Amino acid sequence: MSASTSIIRLILLCTLFALPLSVNAQSDLRIDKSRLERLDQVLQEYVDQQQIAGAVALVLQDGKTIYEHAVGWSDREAGKEMSTDSMFRIASQTKALTSVLILMLMEEGRLNLNDAVSRFIPEYKSTTVAEMSDGGMKIVPAQREITLKDLLTHTAGISYGTQAHIAELYRQQGLGPAAGAGWYTADKDEAVCTTMERLASVPFVAQPGAAWVYGYNTDVLGCVAERASGQSLDELISTRITEPLKMNDTHFFVPAEKIERVVAVYSSDVEGKAVRAPEGPRGQGHYIEGPRRNFAGGAGLISTAKDYSRFMEMIRGGGELNGVRILSPRSVDLMTTNQVGTLHSDNGRGFGLGFETTDQYGANGMDAVGAYGWGGAYGSIYRVDPSSGLSILLMINQLPNSNDIRTRYPTMVYQALQ
Repeated sequence: MSASTSIIRLILLCTLFALPLSVNAQSDLRIDKSRLERLDQVLQEYVDQQQIAGAVALVLQDGKTIYEHAVGWSDREAGKEMSTDSMFRIASQTKALTSVLILMLMEEGRLNLNDAVSRFIPEYKSTTVAEMSDGGMKIVPAQREITLKDLLTHTAGISYGTQAHIAELYRQQGLGPAAGAGWYTADKDEAVCTTMERLASVPFVAQPGAAWVYGYNTDVLGCVAERASGQSLDELISTRITEPLKMNDTHFFVPAEKIERVVAVYSSDVEGKAVRAPEGPRGQGHYIEGPRRNFAGGAGLISTAKDYSRFMEMIRGGGELNGVRILSPRSVDLMTTNQVGTLHSDNGRGFGLGFETTDQYGANGMDAVGAYGWGGAYGSIYRVDPSSGLSILLMINQLPNSNDIRTRYPTMVYQALQ
């Protein structure tokens, strides 16, 4: 019996008995290496035209590296070239690790997805919503409590507090526009739970379950993980995920001996050229020199392309990598299945428990149905596409980033599939 026949029979059986499907078989799709090498020139053009300072691109198929390339500068002003082991601020790519951690704690019986957040953070027992009408803003009670599943799917109504009608209220609490673009907490000389307790005192922008709103949701989950386990988020991530997966260069704050490997942050000027970002939360940040106390589960990690690809491969492998099991296959299926209907998008993109999902071909470039991924504020992106066996990753540190590299790069990978 051929491998393809076995897979087809497995699919039929899973369909017949309504079983979750996690197939770790080798992909039948080949990669044309000559077409994939077109990426070298495309990435170099972005550097030559000064649209980016530098980047690291990495593509794996069926767990094997088929493309790895560093281009441009890690620190252009210092004349330091980009390297495949350069370390990047991955911002919201952190969310996937924190979400996995929550599912791990669920599997251990420490929490349930339908638990109210107030079980772990009492300040969330009674939250409020800032509603806008012709008469202006009105702050009303939330119609129900926020659950952990609301946070995982970004349907809690919690934003980053940068909307005009609430920005000042957040600023007064050291949140929202007080640092960076709302999501930034590395500047705070306090524990993350202290920050998230204070967040509960300001109004949110939608009723729980009513809309998909991107914001502090996963940072709140970081505090939940600490309360449910009795350990710091830093310790939890390292002992439960990064150490078992040998992600040796993934940290909340950079160890002194690795500082020279950290990529400088750039931004795009009015002409779309990459210029060095300033110091502080809207630029270089506090990941090297800062309080080092606030472990942001939504945006706090620094990592490398190789490290993050190991995490992606664990998810693609149904929760296991090289004999190390992090999650059960059913939990992975749950995380990578659309849980919000059309709240996230009405054109074929959904959102699971920490990942954006592709539910219709053409909804997200050339992503196949069943693909999932996300990105980070500094410009990095990742895709996991089980049907083609692909893990696709692009690391850059540029905020804001006004060019089209985030959409062009995955297209250049997919066009090499045969």
